[in-house]
Amino acid sequence: MRLLLVEDDAGVADALSETLQARGHTVSHAIRGCDALHRHREADVILLDLGLPDMDGLDVLRKVRQVSLVPVLVLTARGDERSVVRGLRLGADDYLTKPVRLAELLARVDAVVRRAAITAAPQDDVVRVEDVEIDLGARRVLVDGTDIGLTTKEFAVLAVLAARPGTAVSRQQLMDEVWGDAYLAVSRSLDVHLTQLRAKLDRPGLLTTIRGFGYRFGRD
Repeated sequence: MRLLLVEDDAGVADALSETLQARGHTVSHAIRGCDALHRHREADVILLDLGLPDMDGLDVLRKVRQVSLVPVLVLTARGDERSVVRGLRLGADDYLTKPVRLAELLARVDAVVRRAAITAAPQDDVVRVEDVEIDLGARRVLVDGTDIGLTTKEFAVLAVLAARPGTAVSRQQLMDEVWGDAYLAVSRSLDVHLTQLRAKLDRPGLLTTIRGFGYRFGRD
């Protein structure tokens, strides 16, 4: 995979680049946010630091998401809940706090690669539940005929549930299918995406929580 590493610390960038290249990835390095915005189309995955010299990384993420669905993994020293929630809501595919454990980073990048391969596979299924239409091929969700503009991760969560309408899906299975590994997935990430998903759908009771187990899309 072509990875764009957006990191202003030369020591961190060198260490991460060496590890990722040893895994077989092609790594290019950008120091400034504006460089990332100019070069994001060159990458299959972006690894994004938030503390950049010219602009906040969250602004970079927001601007990339306006024009691209390229997977973005945030790598940052900001571990406070507010920053994590903002990053996920703006469309980050994952959020890792520094110091990053290299084995975990490699596993998460591999998970993104697997999901990208699945996404690239042809899909033409359309799931309809009441006035909600989920086009898996176009990766679009219409509610009462209006596109509700889901982020990449929000769509992925809904797609897993919509593939089994009316069926209970365990929390572990959902994390495993969306993040690639239930044991690596950040539980808080799932909660944030589900909250946003419910708000955008605006159909109370359509996406329900099954206490102690998981979730179901569809009415009883």
